[in-house]
Amino acid sequence: MAKHFVLAAGGTGGHMVPAAALAAELIKRGHYVALVSDERGVRFPGLFEGIQTHILPAGRLTGGPIGYLKAARAMLNGRAMAIELYKSFRPDAVIGFGGYPALPALLGAFNQGIPTAVHEQNAVLGRVNRLVAGKVDAIATSYADVARLAPKLQAKTHLVGNLVRDAVLALRSKPYPLLEEDGIFRVLVTGGSQGASVLSQVVPDGLSMLPVAFRRRLQVTHQARIEDIEACRAKYAELSIAADLATYLPDMPEQLAWAHLVIARAGASTLAELTCAGRPAILVPLPSATDDHQTANAREMTLAGGARTIDQRHFTPVELAKQMQKLGLDPEALQNAAGRARACGRPDAVRDLANLVESLADPLGTMPIGKPQPAKAAFA
Repeated sequence: MAKHFVLAAGGTGGHMVPAAALAAELIKRGHYVALVSDERGVRFPGLFEGIQTHILPAGRLTGGPIGYLKAARAMLNGRAMAIELYKSFRPDAVIGFGGYPALPALLGAFNQGIPTAVHEQNAVLGRVNRLVAGKVDAIATSYADVARLAPKLQAKTHLVGNLVRDAVLALRSKPYPLLEEDGIFRVLVTGGSQGASVLSQVVPDGLSMLPVAFRRRLQVTHQARIEDIEACRAKYAELSIAADLATYLPDMPEQLAWAHLVIARAGASTLAELTCAGRPAILVPLPSATDDHQTANAREMTLAGGARTIDQRHFTPVELAKQMQKLGLDPEALQNAAGRARACGRPDAVRDLANLVESLADPLGTMPIGKPQPAKAAFA
């Protein structure tokens, strides 16, 4: 009953973390998994230990005609390498998670007639997934509304959610941390795997504008970019705000566990973790994100009442302080927002995506697995 799966993902955390979660689930079910990525992807610590990995060349579709020509050459070389890999590994299905390194792996699968699927983490279909959406056998989405996804593809689209690590999933069964009127108020600030300079520039000053009694209760954990961290640390010290700073938070599940409020970018993995754990947030979408997908990502949680979204153009210390007071000065409202955030979570995403790819690898339905149902999604 064991099957072989190739997971192909670009080298950012937003692609690699869900790929790693699926790999762990498939291995748990007795299958064999190989990873295809770029040099950045295979360097993520702890995600793919013990899993065979392959680096394929993959150009980026940028730089005008000359850049496109170089990208096409790299893609063709990558496709040829993928075909050679498939001759020895013999995958039953190839699953792409977006990013340019996923493209040659999928092109090789098309050439060899291997079943394929893609998983889209964002609320806007990414460039690579758009290129292959018409040819793959299944499309797994993280949101019910996915822009740039053609209505004609609805029959093969499945709403599964975005995948999170087991340690984050475990937070779902734990209560929101107790918040007393005069107790410590814990704030987690994170810009995702790369940090965000705007958070380091705005958050300390915004927190300093809170009423004195509230400000004295704050305990801040702030993930900052390496070039910003010392200035940010000095700013918190100058303002007498208790803060711990780091360029990377390896214990993110633990940080989420005790956070009363999170100030963050609106990357797909961040949103998946916030909704799975049930943590209210102030979201500042990255304005340069492709197709403004972070604003789209934030929409569901914001409309549900689990988050407040501030456009970066309006993200000032005054606006942050205003939103903090609306949430933080009313413990009941904050706990209610936590519940609304949690209601947006899709904790069965790993299981449902694993069921989907198993069904592709076993089209006759001989394996004892649950068949996923097509999502009733709205398309834009």
